[in-house]
Amino acid sequence: MTTTELPTALAEIVDDFQAMTEPERLQLLLEFSRGLPELPERLGNHPELLEQVVECQSPLFLTIETEKSESGDRIRLFFKAPAEAPTTRGFAAVLHEGLDGLTAAEILSVPDDMPELLGLTRAITPLRMRGMTAMLGRIKRKVGAVARSQATPGA
Repeated sequence: MTTTELPTALAEIVDDFQAMTEPERLQLLLEFSRGLPELPERLGNHPELLEQVVECQSPLFLTIETEKSESGDRIRLFFKAPAEAPTTRGFAAVLHEGLDGLTAAEILSVPDDMPELLGLTRAITPLRMRGMTAMLGRIKRKVGAVARSQATPGA
């Protein structure tokens, strides 16, 4: 797989990771972890709206919303992960920055093995890599469900 198959923002992130050495990649992941946006108050006050990604080693919660725009419906992603879980937060931040605001079709077109393109497979445990793959998979399942419900009249 090449980055040309990815949405532009995600491809740029992957290119940044691929241009670095493994130690630098870990540092970049840590920088991403610090940039994960906080939940908006309307979600932070209603934890029942968040779904836990149980495949992740550290607690991670996410939800998606559809936002109407002139150019079509856009998917908004929201994550909650503890500060003491920088790898999980970093992965969530990469996915947030790379996918937030895209259409359902753009998100669903992201290859399932995209996390491997970050070049972290030797630097972090396979369990953590499976966690990021699970995050992407959960996002795609939720987006797919939303897309199907919008395509079904009366849903």
